[in-house]
Amino acid sequence: MSTSDRLLLFLHIGFAIFTLGPLTAATMSTPRYIRKRNVVVVRYLHRTTQIYGVATLGIFLFGLALAKGDLAEVWLSVSMTLFVVALVLLLIVERDQRKAAHLLEVAAAEAAPAPVTPRPDDEAEQASEKTEQDAPAAGPAAGPSAARGDIAQVQRGRIAAMSGVVALVWLVILVLMVWNG
Repeated sequence: MSTSDRLLLFLHIGFAIFTLGPLTAATMSTPRYIRKRNVVVVRYLHRTTQIYGVATLGIFLFGLALAKGDLAEVWLSVSMTLFVVALVLLLIVERDQRKAAHLLEVAAAEAAPAPVTPRPDDEAEQASEKTEQDAPAAGPAAGPSAARGDIAQVQRGRIAAMSGVVALVWLVILVLMVWNG
């Protein structure tokens, strides 16, 4: 193995270690913060997914340079195909993260009531209305748990499923590389 091949291999492995770990952690932890309605963290994880998703292209490019046109090997073709499939799934995850962050922001804006200052002559009327509104509401929709779980539920499930599949694809590629490399 020549010095240039060793350098390419070092860069290939380095990019794999330093991009796939944070990318997988960001995508797999997103559903938890969607459930907690933490918009700031969801936006951060979305940005992390974008940055490390683009950086994973370095893995592909250095691996392609290492192959040196020897793409007739089945394991190389399978690995590259799986890598492209993982990138497509990451695009869907990134889209769902963006949409979930938007839905969480809209829900937070709707939940924050505008402050209203009552006039002094309306205080007695509002006090009687307030006691009527404070009565417990009947039905399963009442309570904080019903309001918490509905926002971005589809995106949360899709992100959880696809990030698990992407992590599994990374593991399959790793096994192919170790087994045949």
